[in-house]
This record gives sequence, C-alpha cells and structure tokens, in this order.
Amino acid sequence: MAQLNCIVVTPEETAVDEQTDFVALPLYDGELGIAPGHSPLIGRLGYGEMRIRSGGNVQRFYVDGGFVQVDENVVSVLTNRAVPAGKLDASEAAELLAAAQKKPATSPELEEIRDKAVVQARAQLHVAKRA
Repeated sequence: MAQLNCIVVTPEETAVDEQTDFVALPLYDGELGIAPGHSPLIGRLGYGEMRIRSGGNVQRFYVDGGFVQVDENVVSVLTNRAVPAGKLDASEAAELLAAAQKKPATSPELEEIRDKAVVQARAQLHVAKRA
C-alpha cells in the first residue's frame, strides 16, 4: 500500500519526517485530509490541529499557520510552530484566550492583532482538550 512522506518544518527544527498513511491539516478556510495519491496542491494553513496517522497510531500537533504543499505523495508543511498536543496545557491555553480577549482594540491594526491572538488561543485550547 502506498504511503505519504510527511515533513513538518518550523524555523527551529524539522519536527516530523516520517512515512504515514494519512494527514489532516487545518487550512485557512477549513480542514484538508490527504491520503496517498492526492492531487498536487499548495495551501495556506490556519491555526489548529494537525493529525498524522500511521497504522493505528495517530499523532496530534498544534500548528500555527504556514503553508502546505502536496506533490507525488510528499506532504511538506512549513509552519511557525508545531507543538505535540501532549505538550499543550489546557489551563494555560485558557489563560492565553482570556488575555487575548482583553487586549485593547482601539484601531483597526490593534483589532486585527487581538483577533489573531484570540483565534490562536482558541485553536490551542481545542487541541489541548482533545489530547
């Protein structure tokens, strides 16, 4: 059976480089599932949970935006952060969300910064709760 080569790269490290059966990623406008034989694409990542399935084992990560490229059974993910779900703390993520919601938004720029922080914190909290 064909497999995918999944490579996840952050500015600090190569977080994942392994053969997998299936990868699910949070795109900017929804979730994308990738199986062997998927057609080529380039997509913009959102904030949320990336799942990598190998056999019966599923690894979960929080990804913090970036891009994905799929070509010839290779899934290349470039992201700011890829944190294993087990390393996220739900109470810490809830505190980040509360702090983000309290940020001032007195200008369009500050409103955009606040909204991004809220979306990121909500995504971290969601991934932390599922771990």
